[in-house]
Amino acid sequence: MMKTKAIENMPASASQFNSANIGLILLKLRTFIALFIILGFFSFTVDGFLAPASLIIMIKHISINAFLALGITFVIITAGIDLSIGATLGFCGMVAGYMISHGIVLPMFGIAIFPSVWVIVPVVLVVGGLIGAVNGVIITRYNVAPFICTLGTMYIIRGAAMLLSGGETFPGLQGNPQLGNTGFDVIGAGSLLGIPYAIWLMFIVAGVIAYVAKKLPFGRHVYSIGDNERAAELSGVKVNSVKVWVYTISGFCAAIAGIVVTSQLVASHPATGTAFEMNAIAAVVLGGTSLAGGRGTVTGTLIGAFVIGILADGLVMMGVSEFWQMVIKGIVIIIAVIIDQMQSKMQYKAAITSQKTVG
Repeated sequence: MMKTKAIENMPASASQFNSANIGLILLKLRTFIALFIILGFFSFTVDGFLAPASLIIMIKHISINAFLALGITFVIITAGIDLSIGATLGFCGMVAGYMISHGIVLPMFGIAIFPSVWVIVPVVLVVGGLIGAVNGVIITRYNVAPFICTLGTMYIIRGAAMLLSGGETFPGLQGNPQLGNTGFDVIGAGSLLGIPYAIWLMFIVAGVIAYVAKKLPFGRHVYSIGDNERAAELSGVKVNSVKVWVYTISGFCAAIAGIVVTSQLVASHPATGTAFEMNAIAAVVLGGTSLAGGRGTVTGTLIGAFVIGILADGLVMMGVSEFWQMVIKGIVIIIAVIIDQMQSKMQYKAAITSQKTVG
């Protein structure tokens, strides 16, 4: 009798809130759910899909997209976009290839200096960061829309990569022992405890960005700008400075991806990285980061990269046509955006309901 009375006295809004809350939780966990579904599907349809060797190869492939996605996460949280990361990846790979193949030419002295890998890698990272910084400065100082700015720089950087080699490939980037520039290929081929360096580096980068997002004031400023840029500015946040830095981080991470890809291929080509930005954006959105800004997590982005990567590799192992792979990826991106909009609406309704209940 007491139990029946308690249920009868329960407000109608409570049961509605519980059902809505469950739906919201499921939407937030959509990336994990999608990952388990994809893993389960391919484990039954592809022989040896979950074998340790296959998993390591897949995660190694995923790391490339993960670097780009992790870098662009802060950009999207600020309600921006960076379409130049794929071109930046390719250009940074060309810079590395040029320095290994031709060195740093000093015409006034008639010589060329061939730097070691310990010099080449930092130089390439600086180049990537500078490209991102230029994007940030153009967007903030001249009030150019991020989409237009990064679309323009994408073409500029891709053209510059072509000019650097005349459209040709820089092959055989193992280096020359006599010149002291060997070891670049180890970055892509080497491993520690049986796990490739690229995978270790992916988790290190993810850990650093997650720490910045959760523990440092910069991370809080990034979220506040995406949530309400005007309010963030009034509260003392240096909006333009933060935006320049988020694009710098995006370019820096694209440079890391360029180094890893070039090292794995032991060659650099100016077209490398074409359309990679689409996979990165898909991973970020699938991971729960809102294109409207203000919401997103590094963990979600990393899981999103795993979903996109495992889906791509699984389809290849099944022998699915590359054309159908493009169709499926496009469908995944559209569904991810639709679900993101659903989550935003449900969160808004939940907030309104909570306010009415308190009132």
